[in-house]
Amino acid sequence: MSEWLQAIALALVQGLTEFLPVSSSAHLLFPSLLLGWPDQGLAFDVAVHFGTLLAVLWYFRSDLAALLTGAGALARGQFDTQESRELVYLAVATVPAVLAGFMLKDVIGTLRTIPVISTTTILFAVVLAIADRVNFTSRSTQVGSFWVALLIGLAQALALIPGTSRSGITLSAALFLGLTRKAAARFSFLLSIPVITGAAILATVDLLASPTTVNWPLLAVALTVAAFVAYLTIALFIRFVERVGMMPFVVYRLLLGCALIVII
Repeated sequence: MSEWLQAIALALVQGLTEFLPVSSSAHLLFPSLLLGWPDQGLAFDVAVHFGTLLAVLWYFRSDLAALLTGAGALARGQFDTQESRELVYLAVATVPAVLAGFMLKDVIGTLRTIPVISTTTILFAVVLAIADRVNFTSRSTQVGSFWVALLIGLAQALALIPGTSRSGITLSAALFLGLTRKAAARFSFLLSIPVITGAAILATVDLLASPTTVNWPLLAVALTVAAFVAYLTIALFIRFVERVGMMPFVVYRLLLGCALIVII
């Protein structure tokens, strides 16, 4: 029974923190550090990644349908529609993280330590706080140029450093570049789709090459929990940041980073 409780708890943590600007890697350290929980394994990672992927796909299903229209327009050589431009911007913003991931794969693994995660958790909390307080006379409701998309993509590549938070750094970049909080969150979440898909596919390939025995009922429950919690998190976060902003997450990250320093 403890195995099931651990899997459900970790799936809940994954679903909750994947899209919040609080660093999922920092949170997933606590169960092993404080409770001595073992790593759930590669199959579990695949399951919860697919769960969070299903959540973001379902929440943005209307946007994705529009992007498919944009893909059709691009195929016909039409580059001037809003949907086709946004599809290009998402592709441009995805490239830096993909390239950095392939080139720095071995290095990234060595950075998954408490000192690194505590430092980046605090550092990028400060960055998020400054980004949320930047004053613009007007803010844009969408990414408006190739360069804006590229800069957000370069920021996303920094999220390969554990503790940075993919959503946190892309939100920060988008806010610095003049997007509204809602527009920044929307682009950040859409940008997560190719990243999570790629991570899930790579993990699946590794899993298929592994002789590990798979507990399918447990994985099904973990996937469902992660998907349900992630969907609620996306929906509530977008409404919350419009009214309140990023400061509650900044304070939380600062406390989390300090807690990790105490544990060291």
